[in-house]
Amino acid sequence: MPDLSGFDPHFTLAQFAVIAFGFAFAAFLKGATGLGFSTTCLPFLVLAVGLKSALPLIILPSIASNIFVMRQAGHFRETVARFWPMLLASVPGLILGLWLLDTVDGEQAAIVLGGVLVAYSLYALRSPDFTLSEPAARALAPVSGFATGLVNGVTGSQIMPVLPYLISLKLSRERFVQAINCSFTIGSIVMALGLSKLGLMTVASLAVSVGGLGFVYAGTRAGGVLRRRLDETAFRRLVLILLLTLGMALVVRGI
Repeated sequence: MPDLSGFDPHFTLAQFAVIAFGFAFAAFLKGATGLGFSTTCLPFLVLAVGLKSALPLIILPSIASNIFVMRQAGHFRETVARFWPMLLASVPGLILGLWLLDTVDGEQAAIVLGGVLVAYSLYALRSPDFTLSEPAARALAPVSGFATGLVNGVTGSQIMPVLPYLISLKLSRERFVQAINCSFTIGSIVMALGLSKLGLMTVASLAVSVGGLGFVYAGTRAGGVLRRRLDETAFRRLVLILLLTLGMALVVRGI
């Protein structure tokens, strides 16, 4: 596990500009596809201020982007009622994943995860009609939640295997966005608690994060306009292409 001590809130104007752009750009993709905020935003922040300072900055905007998109998507109560076994099972999975951090090589795990994302994305783009039956979907819901929490704890990625699980259910665009962002929000809250325990969620980091929420809101609103203009097939392809890109980025970063 990397040394995460040493947060430095004293940024230059140029660094603030990069942070603001990273928030807005990642939020736009988030609004358009429902996913990818942290993965897209983190490289910008790391480039500008380094990993130690970037991690606490990204948590609050990530949670905020989830909430903004969830409000746009609607169907919250319906989603929680349907997917609560998956959402609940993600918590012990995440706790176990965080506990395993000291025994698992996170970089190697990220490379494997990236390879799985690439393989799945290519398969799904070529085989768009794969669908889980209702009994199989119910049986796999807690398994998907627990496995997603486990992978999140070890690698920091929140999208496997919950994303292919939800795609296989052929949900409407807005129901898919609501379900996956419920999962993201739980993972982000647990991560925020972990960073607080490490002493990284300071008043200074929160001040910078709060200052960036306007960029996050504007980005998610603009992305949401694009999402509503896409038909279901185009939306699904956009999600899979972004997933393919994120998988390749994980592999390259790990190598």
